[in-house]
Amino acid sequence: MKNSSRRGFMGKAFGAVAGVGAVGALYAMKKTWDPLPSVKAAGFTTLDMSAYNENELVVEKWRGKPIFVLKKTAEMVAKQTKEQTARDIKIGDNHFMVSIGLCTHLGCIPAYNPDEEGFLCACHGGQFDFSGDVKKSPPPRGLDIPPFKIVGQKLVLGEVGPEYTAMKENGITL
Repeated sequence: MKNSSRRGFMGKAFGAVAGVGAVGALYAMKKTWDPLPSVKAAGFTTLDMSAYNENELVVEKWRGKPIFVLKKTAEMVAKQTKEQTARDIKIGDNHFMVSIGLCTHLGCIPAYNPDEEGFLCACHGGQFDFSGDVKKSPPPRGLDIPPFKIVGQKLVLGEVGPEYTAMKENGITL
């Protein structure tokens, strides 16, 4: 009778130790899968949109990718189509083209020509207009728009705001 009670106690004690060990192992695995604090901090970039000049492309950086920021002139806004207007990010009275600066064909970085108000990808001759829409193939779609949120005169890349959600729902960006 003493043996069975001792055996039961040892079984329960071993089970408790194994359970604590399993919880510790799962916690350690989760910690290794979490991004480092430095990676989390690099997830957001705040741009002061009042600092940009019209028809002058500025290349910012977000998550190691080039981000094209182009403040449109009044003439550009007046002549753009409905599809081009849908890709605009409007802050105050200003219209901006903000996109990931990688060609959607093979990932090359297109060059901007301010005189022609368009982008040329030298890799395979793809062209984009001043809104990031495809003007000439082979790119399968326009330049991708990064997730963004508008906060006053600032644009926060990496956060999802209502304007970005609407663009995504309308198929303007991926």
